[in-house]
Parts: sequence; structure tokens; C-alpha cells
Amino acid sequence: MIELADAAGLGFDPARLARIDGFLEDQYIDSGRLPSAQVLVARDGVPVHYAHFGTLRADGTAMREDALFRIASMTKPITSIAFMQLVEQCKVAVDDPVARVLPEFAEIGAYAGGGGAVPFAPTRRGRPMRFVDLLTHMSGLTYGFQNRTSVDAAYREVGFDFARGNLTSDDYVTRLTEFPLEFEPGTSWNYSVSTDVLGIAVERLSGMRLGDYFRQHIFEPLGMKDTGFRVAEGQADRFADAYAYRPGEPPKLVDRAAESRLLGEGTFDSSGGGLIGTIADYHRFCTMLLNRGELGGARIVAPKTLDFMTANHLPGGVDLTQISRSLFSEANNAGTGFGLGFATVVDPAKTLMPASKGEFYWGGAYSTAFFVDPVERITCVFMTQLYPSSTYPVRRQLKTLIYSALTASNA
Repeated sequence: MIELADAAGLGFDPARLARIDGFLEDQYIDSGRLPSAQVLVARDGVPVHYAHFGTLRADGTAMREDALFRIASMTKPITSIAFMQLVEQCKVAVDDPVARVLPEFAEIGAYAGGGGAVPFAPTRRGRPMRFVDLLTHMSGLTYGFQNRTSVDAAYREVGFDFARGNLTSDDYVTRLTEFPLEFEPGTSWNYSVSTDVLGIAVERLSGMRLGDYFRQHIFEPLGMKDTGFRVAEGQADRFADAYAYRPGEPPKLVDRAAESRLLGEGTFDSSGGGLIGTIADYHRFCTMLLNRGELGGARIVAPKTLDFMTANHLPGGVDLTQISRSLFSEANNAGTGFGLGFATVVDPAKTLMPASKGEFYWGGAYSTAFFVDPVERITCVFMTQLYPSSTYPVRRQLKTLIYSALTASNA
């Protein structure tokens, strides 16, 4: 049970927070735009507002507080934290070449154009890919759904987006390195499968399967008992259906929870987008981030490590409008930089929405989202199951509603 504190005592107007519920019900649930939603707002790690709406499944099963959601790319920050734990132990460094741990990347080069179809087109060798390039999405890798280049077209042909088939992590790296990079590492930004590669590096460095590493070093210390790469035994009735947007029509059911492949064990733990979890679990993760790496006596990473991760690592301190090649990512480009696994606000005014400098965030393909504001000490987690996440501006609207309810600012 999510217990709420006195919102007024923590600097919020309760009546204004209540606007969130009416807005979501009217604009998204009753209208049929979203099948379900959950939202949890906290200050200083203490929940001040929680609500859930809609149905868990197409058969009318009611939404429940402990519902399990596909968090997709909200897996990425967890993977980045896992990698930085190994950096803290000096098992690896952020500026190490990726090939030091994954030798399959030793000969990879950037697409040079012409000369035949990808993946057999000419490439040019440049600087080696480093782990910092994976953490910042400046690796030269891509996603098939970007629909921009010959390289992402080749990714689509083999399903290098979400489907992993029966590949193991080693198989995945072998297949991926058959394709050229889109650009020389460190020269541009492109949302990509970089974090999947980072997770495979965690496996090789730790000698553990990724799900086991997460459970031992992150989930159990933080009390995230319901998060994993599959729906645990006995929890299937809590798993939400997933839908896809259709213009002018009701959302289409694309993954019926009761029949989902996620009920069974897979061969590949997708560190870029494979986790399933609850809003309460992800709130605990966000609270650890707000506390600069600690929760309830469990130290996950050091404060300076988290400060390092949430700083803007884009060259010259630019924002994503100046360096991104992506047609799509989970970030708003204007006023937004990128750290080691997180988008980070560098100029609140340019984002054209309420924000604090240093705020960091990310989202998932099924329209889930979170943000952490270390200035105002606010966190928010939003869960739903509608693909793609670019369909509606609900994240922006939620931020507007939350900040409009704030009465005591730390800024």
C-alpha cells in the first residue's frame, strides 16, 4: 500500500495536485486515449500524491496498485547504475575501449556509403568506441525504428529494436558487430542499442547474467521486490496488457498479458528495454537517485558518482539540438543535455516547461516516464502501456500540473 504524507506540509497545494486526477481521467482515460495510468509524485522521497485509472486488461480487469508494467527504456538508467558500480570497483573505466571487454568491437568502423548493401558496405576506421560513448549514446550505434539511414534499415531487417528471438547476449554482440556504425564514436548523438551493449559488458565483467546482477546489487538492496526481466511465478494476474496507438481508432491490443512471452524465461536480458516492474519499485529507485545513491542504509553508488552521471557530457556543454541525429528519443532536445544514462536539463527556459537546472529523467517506449528534480527534491513516476511514447504530450502535461501545485520552492 502506497502511504501518502501531508502534501501541504511538504510544500504542495493538495487541491492543485488533485487536478492531475481529473485531467488524466478526462483527457486520457475516459476519452480512450490511454487504457490505464498510474502516477506517483513524491518530495524528499515521501509520496504526496498517488492515483491509478483505467483497466489492467482488455477483459475489464480493474487497475491495481501493484500492477506490473513493461518499463522498456526506463531499464537504461538501471543498467547505467550497474555499470558505474563496476567502475567504482576499478573493474573498468568509462574511457576504456569497449573492445577491452567486448573484443568483437575491435574492428568495427563507420559506414562510408556506397559500395554495396549494408552490412557489407565499405567502412572507415576512426577513434575506438569507449564505454563513455555507450553511456552517452554517442557510440555510432542506432535503433532500427529511427528510419533515417541505410544502417538503421539493416537493423530493421534483423530486428535490432525490441525483438531478441532466441539470441543469447554473446549472439547479440556477434550479430550487431556485422553492421557498420552510423558515425565515428564521440562525434554525434543518436538514441540506440548502446545500453544493450553496456549490459552485456556488465555480464562479462561480473561473470553473472544481468538479471541476477541487478537482483543482487540493485533490486534486493533497494527493496525492489517486483522488478525483473520476466513476470515472476504467481504474479501473472498483476501484469498489464500492452497497446499500440492507432490514429482515429481505439488503441490496438499488441501484447495480451495472459499470453505474453514475458511470462517465461528468455535467453537475453535486454538491458536497454527488458524490465517489468511496479510504480512503487521504480519510486524506490528514483528516491535512491534523489538521495545521491543511497536508500534506507543501502549505498548503491557514491554521491560523486551520481553527480558525475547526471552532469552534461555532451561535447562543449551543448544541448541535444546541436548534436543529436535522432529522429526519436525519450528526451526533449531543447535545453537538454545528456549524462551517463540520463537526459539532464541544462537550460530550463529552453525546455519551455517548468523545470530545474540539473533535473534528470528518462522514459520508456510504452509511454512510461520518470523525473528527478534534485533542486526541489521532487520525483515523479508515471506508468501506462501505450506504444509509442511519442503519441501524446502527457509527460509535459504532468510536469506542468505537478509544478503548478508546488507552493514552497527551494529555488
